[in-house]
Amino acid sequence: MKRILVIDAQGGGIGRQLVTNIKNEIRDCEVTAVGTNTAATAAMRKAGADYCATGENSVVVACRRADVIIGPIGIVIADSMLGEITPAMAKAVAQADAMRIFIPFSSCANYIAGVDDFSTGHLIEAALRHLKNNLK
Repeated sequence: MKRILVIDAQGGGIGRQLVTNIKNEIRDCEVTAVGTNTAATAAMRKAGADYCATGENSVVVACRRADVIIGPIGIVIADSMLGEITPAMAKAVAQADAMRIFIPFSSCANYIAGVDDFSTGHLIEAALRHLKNNLK
């Protein structure tokens, strides 16, 4: 059984969409959702995550246990997402022995060239397609 870690911040909307789609489309996986705040965690809990936690230490610990980490690109950039991603969180994601799938959003003073023409739905679909293709 693959252990998939979804990390999100702010309102947890991206994490909610990821958890919903993963639970609906991928069998034989365990989804852990970690929010940087309680609102993000609550959104992912409502979406059906198997396990939920909140905060910096939860991100660090969950990254050590995950087979796959998925979330907005900001989870690997210290001080991004309005400062919710701490340097320890970004380091834990970057150094994890897991496949990492990032949703490339340009926000919070980080511009990712070439993605401004894509909708959120399109980016999430692409991430899920990559996840499914690599879990076989």
